[in-house]
Amino acid sequence: MTKLFFVLIFASFCSPAFAQLGGILDKAKKIQEQKQKVEELAVTEDEERRIGEDVSTRIRTRFGVVQDPAVHKYVTLVGLSVARASERPRIPWTFVVLDTDGVNAFAAPGGIVHITRGALGLIRSEAELAGVLAHEVGHVAHKHAVNAIRKSRAVQLGTQATTANRSKLLDEITNKAYEVVLENAFDRGDELDADRASVAYTQKSGYAAGTLADFLSRLDERNKDQPERNGLFASHPETKERIDKVRASAGGARGASGEARYKQNIRYTAVPITAIAAVEQGSSGLTGSTAADKSKDKEKDKDKNAEAPKKGFGIGALKQAVAPEKQSAQVTASGGSRGVGPDRAAKGGGNPAVVRVPAISDSELAAFQKALA
Repeated sequence: MTKLFFVLIFASFCSPAFAQLGGILDKAKKIQEQKQKVEELAVTEDEERRIGEDVSTRIRTRFGVVQDPAVHKYVTLVGLSVARASERPRIPWTFVVLDTDGVNAFAAPGGIVHITRGALGLIRSEAELAGVLAHEVGHVAHKHAVNAIRKSRAVQLGTQATTANRSKLLDEITNKAYEVVLENAFDRGDELDADRASVAYTQKSGYAAGTLADFLSRLDERNKDQPERNGLFASHPETKERIDKVRASAGGARGASGEARYKQNIRYTAVPITAIAAVEQGSSGLTGSTAADKSKDKEKDKDKNAEAPKKGFGIGALKQAVAPEKQSAQVTASGGSRGVGPDRAAKGGGNPAVVRVPAISDSELAAFQKALA
């Protein structure tokens, strides 16, 4: 009887402890499950498109959009030619031409591919355009932006993250996706994978697959005196290595260059890299900053101004008396001082409106591809 009494007393003291321990373990389990959900980032195709549209809106606001329907239709026809050869041929692919001299391209999740007017000026043939667009299509087809977010573990919602605030989760993913896309923050494996995809898609579409390497060679020569992080392929593997891999992957495959048709449809000329106007330091859109970030940027600028004399960084600080060639160098330095290069810091147009391209039918696309051959 005495033994039973002590057992009951012991149990009465221990039960709350066990209950408390059980509660802690249960809470830890829920936190781990929530963390796993965030890391997996299993978004639906509709959610991916929503994220991509939000990212695209920010990119278009940052750089502006070329308001030329004919240019957009041509780029869309080339883009669809390679997109239909990808692993995700039927998602709602959209191709946008950005109004900036900077040479750049951005692939937003869900199938929204952007290429700049500056890049179109540097490209020499339709096959090169197809190669660049196919590289971006590869990023989307293989969901590299979502993968980059997951690997960085940058989206953390804490213990309050539940399916009830799915919208908040998507907003945080969108914020990080914009940063990843704008900064070209894909890892080495994803970049080389997108290169391989570019070769495969262009070859399957009838284009000369190795012409992506030709464009990369021209870009490498153009960027030889620039900061490492300069616009298109800023974070990509060593360019010469990539050129060799693209050419090796393309082998001796034959295909059309479409040079004549490209010149008929695209009349832009690449601006010398030293003449690219840049946005002012701390300006909206340069880093995708929020209002709070802009405020911090202004404070940082004040501190810098207090520490050192003004050196004219940013076009807003340049005087009219500065000679054109000197002004170009200073404007370029504005981007270089931030380690992003003139293409990344390039000033854009003021109209972010989407240019609507009428739906392109399968027969129209087939006729476009047949004319290439």
